[in-house]
Amino acid sequence: MFVKICGITNEDDALLSVAMGADAVGFNFVQGSKRQIAAQVAYDITRRLPPEILTVAIFRDELPSRVVDVAHKAGVKAVQLHGRESAADTREIAKTFRWVIKAFNARDPNLPRANEYGTDLIMIDGPEPGSGKVFDWSLAGDAPDSLKLILAGGLTPENVGAAITEVQPWGVDVATGVEKSPGKKDALAVKRFIENARAHAAEPYIGDDDLPYDWDFE
Repeated sequence: MFVKICGITNEDDALLSVAMGADAVGFNFVQGSKRQIAAQVAYDITRRLPPEILTVAIFRDELPSRVVDVAHKAGVKAVQLHGRESAADTREIAKTFRWVIKAFNARDPNLPRANEYGTDLIMIDGPEPGSGKVFDWSLAGDAPDSLKLILAGGLTPENVGAAITEVQPWGVDVATGVEKSPGKKDALAVKRFIENARAHAAEPYIGDDDLPYDWDFE
């Protein structure tokens, strides 16, 4: 089970997440977000993390050129597009970044054709991204089966097990559900979230048990 801890704003929380077993950490570059950080701040964090950790820059409705520029400055390996980016824009960004996560609102009419976006990593979030609100998990069934599905939206240490059991996603993502306050993680909540996610995983997210996975190797 791939586990991503999102909304990282400081080095301590990034190192904590890695120590607790997270596979990926996310840095928010969405304008106006409570968790938005500068590219240089993210870079100072990403360069301290082990190479097997997938570092992800999150954007919403930005031009592909700005996404690529900021993500490069932040030193991340992956990009997450969390708005209404078109399939063409997503494919354009995927020419530069090997790993692109395209997020969809659970009720997005484009979800059934997510396989046209040029990436095999998609995320399903609630109607209000970043709100920490749970949505109807059955809506995840509209996603194409051929893609790696990351479930987000209102997940917590208490409900992540039920979510995984119902949806059977490739991975899970959390920000609000493991925070003491916006941008500040709760160490115990992070630990419990990752433990509960792993405990309910049907199988490893990579083809075998040889973890950690070296994202630079592929």
